[in-house]
Amino acid sequence: MEPVVVSVNISERKGTIKVPVSEIELNETGVKGDAHSGKWHRQVSLLGTESFNKFSEQAGRSLAYGEFAENITTSGIILYQTRPLDRFLIGEVELEVTQIGKHCHGDGCAIYKEVGNCVMPKEGIFCRVIRQGTVKAGDTLKYIPRIFKIKVITLSDRASSGEYSDRSGPAAVNILNDYFTSIQWKIDVERIVISDDVDLLQQTMSDLKGIDMVFTTGGTGIGPRDITVDVIEPMLDKKIPGIMEMIRTRYGADKPAALLSRGVAGVIGNTLVYTLPGSVKAVEEYLTEINKTLKHSIYMLHGLDIHK
Repeated sequence: MEPVVVSVNISERKGTIKVPVSEIELNETGVKGDAHSGKWHRQVSLLGTESFNKFSEQAGRSLAYGEFAENITTSGIILYQTRPLDRFLIGEVELEVTQIGKHCHGDGCAIYKEVGNCVMPKEGIFCRVIRQGTVKAGDTLKYIPRIFKIKVITLSDRASSGEYSDRSGPAAVNILNDYFTSIQWKIDVERIVISDDVDLLQQTMSDLKGIDMVFTTGGTGIGPRDITVDVIEPMLDKKIPGIMEMIRTRYGADKPAALLSRGVAGVIGNTLVYTLPGSVKAVEEYLTEINKTLKHSIYMLHGLDIHK
C-alpha cells in the first residue's frame, strides 16, 4: 500500500499543539495560517503514525494528531529514515526534505511538559515547499529519494588514445561509491576520458544542469599539457580554497612534489567542482579529505542550515 496522509494540523502559536483541520494550503512560506510558516527551511513538519503510536504507549494515553506539533501526520513510511533533499509528492504538492529531527524545546513544548519526553525531535522531519497546493487526510504520498549525479572526468592524452587504461578515474568512482554508501545516499556516476584539450574540457563542462558534483583527474600540474585548472578556475562562480590548501599543506610536508599541484575546488551554478591530480595515490589522498566536507557542502549549496 502507498503511504497516506492520515491528518493535517495547524497551530496559530508556536509551542502549542496543532489542531486537525479538513485541509491545509501550502504556499511559498509553508502552511497558510500556521505559526511555523516562513521563508526558512523548516516550513512543514511531518510525523509518521509509526512514531506516533510508539510514543502514545510510552505516554500511557491516547494522543491526538497534531499534539506533537506536526503539520502532516502520515502512515506507511518511516519518515526519519529519509534524507535531506529527498522529495514527496502529495497530489499537486511537492515537498523537499530539509531536516531530520530537531533540537528539543524542553519546557517550551506542551508534550514535553506533560510527559517529560517528545518524539518529534528524534523522529519528526521537516520540509520546504517546492510546488504549492492543498493537502488533506486520505491523500497518498509518493516518496522520491534524491539521487546525486556525479561526473568524473579524466584528462589524459595517452588514456584517451588507448595507449593505456585510465586508473585514476575508476579509483575516484570506487572511493565515491564507498563514501556515499556509508552515508546511505544514492548516486549516479558518469565517467569519461578526454585528452588534455582546452576545447574538449570547455565543451564537457559547458552543460552541468542536473549534475551535483564534478571531479576531474589529471592536468593539475605545471607541464605544458596541464590545462585543467586553467580552464576550470575561471568558470567557478565561487571558490573553495581551503580544501585544496589544506591537502597541499598536509601531504606536501612529507612529499614536496605535492605542493606543485594547482588543484582548485569551487562551485559552478549548483554544481560542486574539484580538480584532482592524475595519480591513483593522489586521488585517494584528495578524496579522503574532500569527502569529509562533501555532505555539509551539499547542504550549504542547497540552503540547508544543518550542522550535525
